[in-house]
Amino acid sequence: MTMNLKSLLQGALVLSVSVLLLSQDVLAQGTTRAKKKDTEETANQIDAGTGKILLAAYEFINKNQIPQARAALADLKMDKLSPYERAQAERMFISLDVTEEKYDSARKHMQAAIASGGLNEKEVSDMRYQMAQLLVQEEKWKEGAAAIEDWLKTAKAPNGSVYYLLGVCYYSMDNLDSAIPNMKKAVDSTDKPLESWLATYGSLLLQKERYKEALPVMERLVNGYPNQKKYWTQLSQLYSNLDDNKNALVVMQLANDAGLLTQGDELQRLADLMSYADMPYSAAVFMQKGMDDKKIVTDQKAWQRLGAFYTNAKEWKKAIAALEKSAQMSDSGNDYLQLGGLNMQLSQWDAAVVALEKAVSKGGLRDVDSARFNIGYALYNLKKYPEALSWLEKVPPTGASGKNAKSFIQLIKTKMR
Repeated sequence: MTMNLKSLLQGALVLSVSVLLLSQDVLAQGTTRAKKKDTEETANQIDAGTGKILLAAYEFINKNQIPQARAALADLKMDKLSPYERAQAERMFISLDVTEEKYDSARKHMQAAIASGGLNEKEVSDMRYQMAQLLVQEEKWKEGAAAIEDWLKTAKAPNGSVYYLLGVCYYSMDNLDSAIPNMKKAVDSTDKPLESWLATYGSLLLQKERYKEALPVMERLVNGYPNQKKYWTQLSQLYSNLDDNKNALVVMQLANDAGLLTQGDELQRLADLMSYADMPYSAAVFMQKGMDDKKIVTDQKAWQRLGAFYTNAKEWKKAIAALEKSAQMSDSGNDYLQLGGLNMQLSQWDAAVVALEKAVSKGGLRDVDSARFNIGYALYNLKKYPEALSWLEKVPPTGASGKNAKSFIQLIKTKMR
C-alpha cells in the first residue's frame, strides 16, 4: 500500500501548466487587457512581467532544471503580486517542492496559496486535500487521516480515491476497524474500482476473519483478473475457512486447469482437497504425478501423505511402497508401525514382523505396547511360538494390548504343550 506522491499530486503540476498557458495569453494580449474595466474579470489575470517569469520557470521545469526554475521565480516581487498572481506563484513553488520531495516547504506554500485569497472555493478545497496527501506521503498517518476527515466535512461529492487513501492511513496505524469501512466506501462508490482497491479491501476482511464479507470481493477479483494466481488460491483458502471444501476444491481445480498452479505447495493443497472431498484415489494419483514430475518435493512427509491417500483408497500395495520410503526417511518408527499394520491386513506376516521390529528399534512410537503385541501376533500366525511369547511377555498386563497379550500367551502355551 505504498503511496506515490507524484501521482497523488499530479493536480498541482497540471495547475501550474494552466497558469503558464494563461501567462502566454497575457503576453500575447499585451496592453489590451489593461483597458478592461470589469473588476471580476481582471481579478483573475496576470500582468505581462509576472507572466514572463512564470513562463520561464515552467520551461525550466519541463527540462527538469529545478535550480534554474527557482532562480527564475526569485525575480518575483511577491509582496507586489495580486491575490490571484500570488496563488499561481505559490502553485509553482508547490510543484518544485514536490519534485524535490521538500514536503514541509510544499505544505507552507499550500497554506500561503490558500491565505492569498486568489483561489476560488473549489481550488481551496483541492489544496486542502493535497495538503492531506502530503502528510500521507510522509507516512504521517495520524495527521493525514485527521486532515482527510476534516476535509470530508465540507467536501462535495468526494470520489473513491479519497476513501481509499483514508483507509490506507487507518490500515497503516493498525486500525483495521476504521480502515475497512473506508475501503468499502472506496469500492462501492466506484463503478470500476482499481485492482489494488479490491485486493486491499479483501485482504483487510481476511485479516479480521470476516470471511462471508470477503467472499464476494475475492470472487470479483478472480473474475476480473483471472490470470492472477494469488486470487484463486486466496479464494480457495477462503472457501476452506468457511468449511466449504467442495468449492475450495473446484476453485483450485480451475486454477490448475488454467495452468496457474506451478509450485509444489499449491499442487499439494489440491491433492489434500481431493482427499478431504472423499477422493483419496484421485488425490494419490495427482500427488504421485506431481512427485514423478519433480514438482512436489519427495521428502518424508510427501511419501507419508501419499501412503495415507493410497491407504484410504484401499490400494494396499501402493500404500506399502510409499510408506516404506517414508519410514526410511523418518526419525521415528511410527511409519514402520503403520507399514506393519498394512502388511498384517494383507496377511503378509513375515513383512509385518520385519516392519514392526524396525518400528520398535527406531523408537519414538506413539504406542510401543501395540507394536510389541502385533509382532507377537504376527509371529503366532507364522507358528513361531517361542519368539511370539518373548514379544507378548514384554507387553504390560494393563490396557487393551496387555489384555490381548495375556490371552495369546495362554493360547500359545497351550499349543506348545
